[in-house]
Amino acid sequence: MNMYRLHCHNTEELYDFIAQHHLAQYEHIFVQVAANKVDQLELRKMIGLLQRYLPQAQLFGVTYGEHFGFDDKFFICFTVFEKVSVHSVLLSYEEFANELELVTYISDTLITEETNLLLLFTDQNSNLHSLIRHIPLANEKTVVIAGRINEGERLFSHEGFVTGGMLAISFNGSAFRVQSSHPFLWEPVGTAFRITKCSGNKLYELDGKKAIKLLQRYLGKEFIDRLPFSGAEFPFIIEKNGHKECLSIVKANEDGSIELNGYVHQGEKVKFSYVHLTSLVWTISDELNKLTKKYTEAIFFYRSIAVQGYAYPVLEQITTTLEQVAPTFTPFIFVELVIKDRDIRSATFSMLALSEGNQNGENSSASVSLSIPEMFQGVMTLANLMSTSSREMERLRVHVQISQSLFEHNTDIVYSTDLHGNFTNVNPAFEKILGYTKEEILHTNALKYMHPNDVPRVSRHFYRALRGKIQYYNLEIPTKSGETLLFQIKNVPIIVDGKKVGIYGIGRDITEQKKAEEKISYLAYYDPDTHLPNRTKFMEIIDEQLEKAKQKNRKLAVVFIDLDRFKLVNDSIGHYAGDEILKQVVQRIQHVLPAGAYLGRFHGDKFCLLLTERTDSEGVFKTAAHISKEVMKPIVYENKEFFITISIGISFYPNDGVDKHSLLKNADIALNRAKQSGGNRIQFYSAKMNEETLYRLEMERYLRKALENQEFFLCYQPIIDIHKGVIVGNEALIRWRHPKLGLVRPNEFISLAEETGLIHEIGRWVLVTACKQTKKWQQLWNQQLFVSVNVSARQFQHEGFIDDVKQALEQSQLSPNCLHLELTENSMLRNLHYSIQVMKELQQLGVGIAIDDFGSGYASFSYLKNLPVNILKIDRSFVEQMHTNSSDIAIVKAIITMGHGLGLKTVAEGVETVEQLELLKMLHCHHAQGYALYRPVTAEELSTYMTVSHK
Repeated sequence: MNMYRLHCHNTEELYDFIAQHHLAQYEHIFVQVAANKVDQLELRKMIGLLQRYLPQAQLFGVTYGEHFGFDDKFFICFTVFEKVSVHSVLLSYEEFANELELVTYISDTLITEETNLLLLFTDQNSNLHSLIRHIPLANEKTVVIAGRINEGERLFSHEGFVTGGMLAISFNGSAFRVQSSHPFLWEPVGTAFRITKCSGNKLYELDGKKAIKLLQRYLGKEFIDRLPFSGAEFPFIIEKNGHKECLSIVKANEDGSIELNGYVHQGEKVKFSYVHLTSLVWTISDELNKLTKKYTEAIFFYRSIAVQGYAYPVLEQITTTLEQVAPTFTPFIFVELVIKDRDIRSATFSMLALSEGNQNGENSSASVSLSIPEMFQGVMTLANLMSTSSREMERLRVHVQISQSLFEHNTDIVYSTDLHGNFTNVNPAFEKILGYTKEEILHTNALKYMHPNDVPRVSRHFYRALRGKIQYYNLEIPTKSGETLLFQIKNVPIIVDGKKVGIYGIGRDITEQKKAEEKISYLAYYDPDTHLPNRTKFMEIIDEQLEKAKQKNRKLAVVFIDLDRFKLVNDSIGHYAGDEILKQVVQRIQHVLPAGAYLGRFHGDKFCLLLTERTDSEGVFKTAAHISKEVMKPIVYENKEFFITISIGISFYPNDGVDKHSLLKNADIALNRAKQSGGNRIQFYSAKMNEETLYRLEMERYLRKALENQEFFLCYQPIIDIHKGVIVGNEALIRWRHPKLGLVRPNEFISLAEETGLIHEIGRWVLVTACKQTKKWQQLWNQQLFVSVNVSARQFQHEGFIDDVKQALEQSQLSPNCLHLELTENSMLRNLHYSIQVMKELQQLGVGIAIDDFGSGYASFSYLKNLPVNILKIDRSFVEQMHTNSSDIAIVKAIITMGHGLGLKTVAEGVETVEQLELLKMLHCHHAQGYALYRPVTAEELSTYMTVSHK
């Protein structure tokens, strides 16, 4: 590749130059012509000569009406390529229906896979960004440059002059290398203006003001007089699709509008801009350094008119420096330059460093020293000053916008006042929350809008804030509608130029927060259902009254109140209804409380009462009895009557304890004694009760280790067929032999096991052991032998009970019909619906259900017909007196008769005499058990007996 340049005045000089350099012999030539003040005849002669002697050349030229840096009429550049083909086409816009059709033609005609550079030059004020966006890139190295010449200049090629059209030139070749630089060096300055009225490329109003007036205000009349040159020198910057674009002002109209070299839309924002000289110098210096490290044969330098004004001396220095790198052609000046490579952007200049081949050598002889004339340093300083000032203005604008946004969109009320407390501004939240419009409230005094009692306090905070101390306080403010809201107020001084000129106030509405805090506080100390103090609050009350009692040497009484069997009420009618009945109970207790009494709810159906007056034993007993009597009255809920009784435990200060914990513990011990005695009792604490409690705690500790230490064992009491006299089954009875306590009776530990929850683990062990033993006996003597196992109420109600039964049957391989489960009425009547469901599931397995101690409960006969049972075990209390009491005979007979009628087996318990056995046989009872027949014995003892009896 070679570049030949010629400055000439006529065609003779041109002819001599072509001949001298033998240019006609080259196949690929690209000719660029800058014509200076040349008439059309001279220009046509020059074009004709080029066509005649260099017909293979592709020509691109521009005519200028002013000097372009030389006195010659023509500045011609011949670029000779060895491996690069150059093609061009001259197009008229009138030949194409739209922009897309034009682009398609260029693409089809000029662009190939080897197109690395495409030049597009036009004389029309068209939207180059839109046009170039549709141009396809042939490969990742392709660069597209579009330029628009100034009005009055002419664009021409070897095909002729361009009038209302475009000249497109493509450079193609795999060996062609283009190193390009197209910086965007415009820097926005000043504030942004919103386009409020426009049409196409005409801009009528900015920020509601005539566009021409705004130009005169900021840039002066001279700017308008120098259009369009000044418009390119100081264009608008607009951001579109994330990219900044330059819009040159090309014309000012009489109607006050201005015309741009691109289209705009209402709502878009524009800023004035200028070429920052320091950035220009730094950018060129960087590019020069890059060029010296790469092989460069020729440079095309196309520039925007923006650098023709105050930047021209710098540009001259740049041109001189470029010439040291490689032959450079620089005269072309465009009103607008738009580049497309990786993206699309406006450019201050476009520098194309060209080469052919794979040479990787450096332009080592080139100097990259770019010096700026000393006389021009002041202009660069001014540019730096403008840039810095603009950035600071932008930061200030952003800060103002942020502050304004915080003010306008703050959900808290925000206001400002002058030094006298008169409102100078309020935000929208202030108007919305308090109901006053800005017009109503501005310039009125803030003290007018608060309660008179708060005026002195708020005034103190106001003047403290003016002295520079930030103030925080809560204030109730009435709204315009009359509602009072609670605000958390913050006051800070407004300081301008070091002087305090007023107060800023920020108020957060904490009305709902305060209500929530009060509710949380209430819920933390009070029961939400009964509104009584809860355990936490009641402990505080006891502390306060104990302190007073100690100071005045007075007695106190601590009373625990617990509703008897209230779980049955909840299970039968539901917890919601149970809560309603509980509220009625509380109302009754409160109705009869004496003076100086405090009532609290500890949990569930347990309450605590503290008596501070009439605290002698007799007075406290009367109060407790009065409460018990009041609670026992029938309670009606949904047309049903409920009868509630209560158990009461009482301890005294200082006799039974001197601190709250001991008093509460001892009252609780007394309450438990009252409940163990059957409930509906009033029990005073005694030291003996504490001893019994300690004993129960010790028993619990022993009980927890009994299973682990294998201290439990089973005894079996045979059950006989009365009429055949043979053993048909056995009742399994648990026993506990403790190494220290000896043999512990079931009535001493079964209730404790239920209270502690150990009954489930113990019950599972009994089931598995009894079933396994029975299976052994079946295999030895009687395949139909059954076993009866007692099930406690808590064990039966446990959700895992059925699984425990299934597991015992599976482990023992015992047939389900050989297992009978004995349930008391109490265990069945707890949550009757659930009990029936469990019993049905057990029957579906084949397990027999027996009602133990039948006849002793008040509801046995009424519930019997609804219970899925198989066996009735007649309570021993009826059997014991049968031979002496005719009433007991009648009851036993009725039970047996009813059992026969319902298809149930009957078993008589506690048979201790032959007379009793004969009577039962006469009454047709099925089975019997008792000491008259067999005493409970261990499995080993019973095995020995049964072995002997079967020989």
